Amino acid sequence: MKIVFLDRATLAESVALRRPAFDHTWTDYAQTAPDQVLERLGEADIAVVNKVKLPRDILCALPKLKMIAVTATGTDNVDLDTCRERGIEVRNVAGYAKDTVAEHTFALILALRRAIPGYMADVAKGAWQASGQFCIHTHPIKELRGSRIAIVGSGAIGQAVANIARAFGMKVAFTGRKGATQVPEGRMPFEEALGWCDVLTLHCPLEHSNVGLLGRAEFEKMDRAPIVINTARGGLIVEDDLAAALREGLISGAGVDAASAEPPAADHPFMTLLDRPDFILTPHVAWAGEAAMQTVADSVIASIEAFVEAG
Repeated sequence: MKIVFLDRATLAESVALRRPAFDHTWTDYAQTAPDQVLERLGEADIAVVNKVKLPRDILCALPKLKMIAVTATGTDNVDLDTCRERGIEVRNVAGYAKDTVAEHTFALILALRRAIPGYMADVAKGAWQASGQFCIHTHPIKELRGSRIAIVGSGAIGQAVANIARAFGMKVAFTGRKGATQVPEGRMPFEEALGWCDVLTLHCPLEHSNVGLLGRAEFEKMDRAPIVINTARGGLIVEDDLAAALREGLISGAGVDAASAEPPAADHPFMTLLDRPDFILTPHVAWAGEAAMQTVADSVIASIEAFVEAG
């Protein structure tokens, strides 16, 4: 059994990745470019990937491939329809990130609501010393208690975010699907939530149906100029439109941990916002708490062993 991990560097070096308890060969690559995938998986029975894309043309050229183990929850980098056609098992790791992503989400919310980036920049440029008093009031600070948070996605991460929000005394609403004429009981219609919330946070998978979930039309409906948080997938937001919404004051801030292209190029819309106190960009690390990454590694090996044992 030949196993190939195409992007081992997506897990920190501190993460222990034990080897499966059956006869096998294991090859690690720190990262793999698109034009290297076919060669590296040519003889593989099992592929281990995090974000390396496995499209239809690649999968059809890999007759030996039996399983793809994804070291993440999202599987949008794998052509699942082709895998089903060819009998390739795809297994991901669900639930491991609910606490670490929820914590990162609230780190972004708190930093933006309390204007921490702006105040840090002011201190660095000497504005505090120049004021001659014990404090400065250069950015508005807004408490969370009593404010409204709309959560898109009611899975494990969305529920964990809701629990933290309630502990802060926030009013919580889960949204229905965009454009839905009917929503489940207890949900708020998506379009209504846009105008209701002070914080809008995304915790849904990236699917064909929700690419560009937030664009110009949605930002214009955000009557309370909320903070927008995305710790899910970059493709959920039209990134040029978010940049414009921030500059025009349609939203009060944005905390982003995912981009449509990672890493983003120097001319990416987000890179033009880095000097703003109302924008925070982190490099897709919401999931990367040490305990969470170790859970991913352990779960992937257990999943591979279960697949091989099932025969």
